[in-house]
Amino acid sequence: MALMHRLELRQGQSLVMTPQLLQAIKLLQFSHNELVAYVEAELERNPLLERADDPDGEHPAETSEPISEPDGADDERQWFNDELAVSRDTLEAGLGTSLDNVFQDESAAKTRELRPAEDMLPVSSSLWSGGHGSFDDDEGPDLEATLAADVSLHDHLEAQLLVATSDPTERLIGRHLIDAVDENGYLAEDTAAIAARLGTTNERVEKVLALVQTFEPSGIAARNLAECLAIQLKEQDRFDPAMQALVANLPLVARRDLAALKRLCGVDDEDLADMLAELRRLDPKPGRAFGGGVAQTLVPDVFVREAADGSWLIELNEAALPKVLVNQTYHARVSRNARSEAEKTFIADCLQTANWLTRSLEQRARTILKVTAEIVRQQDGFFAHGIEHLRPLNLKTVADAIGMHESTVSRVTSNKSIGTRRGVFEMKYFFSAAISGTPGGEAHAAEAVRHRIKQMIDAESPDNVLSDDAIVQKLQSAGIDIARRTVAKYRESLRIPSSVERRRQKRLQSQSA
Repeated sequence: MALMHRLELRQGQSLVMTPQLLQAIKLLQFSHNELVAYVEAELERNPLLERADDPDGEHPAETSEPISEPDGADDERQWFNDELAVSRDTLEAGLGTSLDNVFQDESAAKTRELRPAEDMLPVSSSLWSGGHGSFDDDEGPDLEATLAADVSLHDHLEAQLLVATSDPTERLIGRHLIDAVDENGYLAEDTAAIAARLGTTNERVEKVLALVQTFEPSGIAARNLAECLAIQLKEQDRFDPAMQALVANLPLVARRDLAALKRLCGVDDEDLADMLAELRRLDPKPGRAFGGGVAQTLVPDVFVREAADGSWLIELNEAALPKVLVNQTYHARVSRNARSEAEKTFIADCLQTANWLTRSLEQRARTILKVTAEIVRQQDGFFAHGIEHLRPLNLKTVADAIGMHESTVSRVTSNKSIGTRRGVFEMKYFFSAAISGTPGGEAHAAEAVRHRIKQMIDAESPDNVLSDDAIVQKLQSAGIDIARRTVAKYRESLRIPSSVERRRQKRLQSQSA
């Protein structure tokens, strides 16, 4: 077959991932806080962008032109001073005595003495602005400077380390140990790894760790729960042999195996009850008193409300939508003054980015509203009657209904939430796997089945604790075809113990009552 060269024209379509398209895709999956941070960064970077609540973009204080006063302002000011001006004779007549008798202190009399040229006392605006004792907001005391900063757990421990030892080597090891303490107060790194990193012996690190474990809060820098409780008991002088045996067998405490605990600790029922009560008074997470950071409030992106006719009203949360505008006036003025090609290119790029950002934000809002409307249509039973009526739903069903790609729906529902009369729910909450029903019945949402299992267990009595098999039978009688291992998996996801442990707990509660 001979080889030959030739020219061909072909027409085709391809998707090019431009930076603007990547930006629009990224905005879809941003949460409220991430979107606000991104828009704030763009406002700082792009001079053509401005917030919608400040459409002028300029402040009168920044202008250099003097502010003209209306006609007659001088007359009004003179009237103001004449009306409020008070002579010395009038003051003395009102007081019934001389001003010299009022200001008897010599130093005060000198400072308050009226000069002949100042016999009239007009009310001065300096009393209300400027100087010390001013009521002007701009010149007033900085109240924020008087606020105390929150002390972190690491700062609290380092302050105690400086007092506990003056050896520079021990302070260095102590700082590395403190850095390895997590927000719950536990040592999250092995001492051997810290010793290898610092080039010292593990015995030296263990010695400094024992020093750090004497710091406040009690139980800090422990490697596990047993050590944390042991440190607190030692400080209370309550770590006797019986308590040592109890702390060494915490799994039996969790299972409420009282018979085994009495045998291991060598105590009777009364002593064991006292020991368990003392154990419950200890703090298993000593670092949580300092907090791990600022808690972020879950802000709904969409609100769903019931209308008077029984339909559902869906509206975007305006507070969760950053509003930006493109300042065309400023762009025209800057464009006229642009001289070099670099300046013109920069201004054109800023305008293109600003226009694209505003369109992307609008498109994001419309897409969120469209996806939410379909979720509400699919899960209307939940909004009307509760979680028991939650239906199985997947991303593909919503994507096909609104004519979008499944990946787009996935991005829209990520990190978003819906505010309802039943609370605030993440959008992903409404997508639940399907559990088949009995022959001839409808499928059930996994979240609804999980909720039903929790309701059954909460309604148990001490004499009638349901096993997993019994729960399976009850669900099958209700038209839900489910396996025993699935019930066990759902129960464990809800952090509900087994039927044996629940029976033991309920008996202890009934005995204590």
